[in-house]
Amino acid sequence: MKKLINILKNKEIMGRIVFTIMILFIFRLGAQVTVPGVSIPESSNLASALNDNGALSLMNLLGGGTLQSFSIFALGVSPYITAQIIVQLLSTDVLPALTELKRQGQYGRKKIEMATRYLTLMLGAVQAYGIVKTMESQTLIEFHVAENAPWLTYIYVILILLAGTMLVMWLGDQISTKGIGNGISMIIFAGIVSSLPSQMVNAWVNWCDPSKTAAGEGATIAGWFQFLLYVFAYLLIIAFVTFIELSKRKIPVQHSGKGGGQTQSMARASFLPIKINSAGVIPVIFASSILMAPQVIMAFVDTENGMNAPWLKIFSTSELFDNGGWYMPWGLIMYIILIIAFSFFYANLQINPQQLAENFQKNGSYIPGIRPGNETERYVRKVLNRITVIGAIALAFIAALPPVLTMTGVFGDNHSLALGGTGLIIVVGVALELNSQIDGLLAGKSFEEVVAAGGQG
Repeated sequence: MKKLINILKNKEIMGRIVFTIMILFIFRLGAQVTVPGVSIPESSNLASALNDNGALSLMNLLGGGTLQSFSIFALGVSPYITAQIIVQLLSTDVLPALTELKRQGQYGRKKIEMATRYLTLMLGAVQAYGIVKTMESQTLIEFHVAENAPWLTYIYVILILLAGTMLVMWLGDQISTKGIGNGISMIIFAGIVSSLPSQMVNAWVNWCDPSKTAAGEGATIAGWFQFLLYVFAYLLIIAFVTFIELSKRKIPVQHSGKGGGQTQSMARASFLPIKINSAGVIPVIFASSILMAPQVIMAFVDTENGMNAPWLKIFSTSELFDNGGWYMPWGLIMYIILIIAFSFFYANLQINPQQLAENFQKNGSYIPGIRPGNETERYVRKVLNRITVIGAIALAFIAALPPVLTMTGVFGDNHSLALGGTGLIIVVGVALELNSQIDGLLAGKSFEEVVAAGGQG
């Protein structure tokens, strides 16, 4: 309560919050505007169809729910996130030119950001075409195509989707500069949170609909019990995700030759924190992108029947593939394996034990009982890989929970009730990041007040 009062009293924080809400309001307005020339048939349950398709479901999630209305913001920030990941990978000694730019400070960062935006346009065009062909082949959307030149309609729709993506990126930049939190993360966060009330309403209708009272008092009590159990399970999963996000391994670090008056207790107060889930949701995005790649490729190769090829179901995370009479969830298995593999890969990319050991040597820092150099690198890598085992399994479990619940039929045909998923990880991560930023702004304000009081004294 005290923290809330301090936030309300702080004009800078309140100004940033109001500005962020205004930008998010503009984004949500645009999310309701369907692409001109495209209509959604009344017979198609687009939201349910997206839940059945793991890759499109993730794109809908990263777009803040804009794909289910096929709005002008349907692509969301997905192409930008993918471009960022690719550029980041290429700048780690894979492409010397990017590696050199990375070392050139502010100038290099601006050049890399420009390259990322150009790559976003290219990836966005490919993703847009793949999505359009996928949804059209499944009769989820209809085009008012010109008979003489149908290809012009596709170009027109793709250009609108690309323009929408660039506008969303600009809105995100405005939040990062003048608002609160990371702009791109806040846009995704707002889209996910906006769907939570409808999910709870669906759960209530599913189990506690007043029409079910006709079935007797016992059925009504059972329905309320199921609903309360559902809410409890939801809160339990949120608590689990929060625990994973906050969990870290602290490696003690000491510094030699700096601050001669530093006591032993002060030296031990310095540590290197390594999060259990260092990779965040990036492995899930990578895994989903790879599983979606065959659909996009088939959209280019066979525009008529390619998207409906039966063998593509092997890449679906929420369907069982028929192997001549016996069924296996090959898509889900590949999904889990890719998430775990990318968790290790991206965790080592984020922490980079070799570069960390080099920086320790340059700064005169060391881990007690561990020799500087190669031994430090091996020790950090060993610790990182050990805790990543826990993080990767936890991430795979949370990401795989919705498709598992869908395939088991726990919620029947109402797939929107599935618990867990990438959205929950993003919401918790952004909420924790927001809390840290607000704490930092409040601490800065308190410091300014102390300095001002000291000057007056």
